[in-house]
Amino acid sequence: MSKTQTVFAPLLKIENGITDISFYKRAFNASEHFCFTNDDGSIHVAELDIDGAIFHLHEQMPGSGSCPHKLNDTTVTIGLFTENVHAVFDRAVAAGATIMNPVTDYEYGYRQGDLKDPFGHIWTIQKVI
Repeated sequence: MSKTQTVFAPLLKIENGITDISFYKRAFNASEHFCFTNDDGSIHVAELDIDGAIFHLHEQMPGSGSCPHKLNDTTVTIGLFTENVHAVFDRAVAAGATIMNPVTDYEYGYRQGDLKDPFGHIWTIQKVI
């Protein structure tokens, strides 16, 4: 009998017409597995990973949800656990992320900082301390 690993791979909606997703490569050292584009060169769907954690970027499609910029909000925060919170946080800011909450050590044993990426998605960069 084969074992199947359960993997959580979020799909992040982006606005139509986006052609540059290099933020994720610069900010989080993400690797691109594939990227399918529309005839105009804009992103239709892309698969990336951060140290093996897969996620997808997908343009808005009718009936499939909206991107954060269209909603002017988001309904989820992506938690990225990493050994060096400050380094990843600073690299993301340098790549174009907006600081929402600076890196702080909390009494519940986590070091965390919150960012908003250029596409409106919120990321908590964190580690257990």
